[in-house]
Amino acid sequence: MSTPHRIVLGITGASGSIYAVRLLQVLIKAGHETHLVVSPSGAAVIKQECGLELDLRSPDIASLVCCSPDWSQAMPLVEPETVTQALADQRLCYHQYDDYMTPIASGSFRTKAMVVCPCSGSTLSGISRAASANLIQRAADVHLKENRKLVLVPRETPLSVIQLENMHRLASSGAVILPAMPGWYHGVQSLDCLVDFIVSRILDQLEIDNALMDRWGE
Repeated sequence: MSTPHRIVLGITGASGSIYAVRLLQVLIKAGHETHLVVSPSGAAVIKQECGLELDLRSPDIASLVCCSPDWSQAMPLVEPETVTQALADQRLCYHQYDDYMTPIASGSFRTKAMVVCPCSGSTLSGISRAASANLIQRAADVHLKENRKLVLVPRETPLSVIQLENMHRLASSGAVILPAMPGWYHGVQSLDCLVDFIVSRILDQLEIDNALMDRWGE
């Protein structure tokens, strides 16, 4: 198993919330300390795509981590009891999207990396301008200014010139732009394979060992 890391995960209002759910499952199962923030738009997409309604003021995090869309054949990697214990042990911490007094809003709170998955166009724009309009944008700004790994997972097509310019600006500032573009060369047998492909590439950026996909040449 990889050395436990402290990871920040922001879920925003782009399509592809299942990528974030699967990433959460892997991080918790592997024992990594995970700090979670969900935007209101992110919660709306989770309801649409995963059939789970989250009360962001008092969310059922165990149900989020263990949810599975109707089309998915994969079983959740963790049980609700495991999530409850992770919350109790503070290996899984939930932060309100508008609470700037949480640790992840400060550069003095040391982390390994942050992932915004999926990353909406408005979030991409806010981070590129250092707007800090919510905690996700502020935490992302912290990772950029502290020269820590920031992985952004946009899921949009086609892309406007403005979105491309925002991506270029962020990549030039040190962020990793990792679009949710699954490959098809790894023996795809179900939609879950495509989800795991993207999550595996995110984990690679976090330097977390995983075997979610068959790698080319291995």
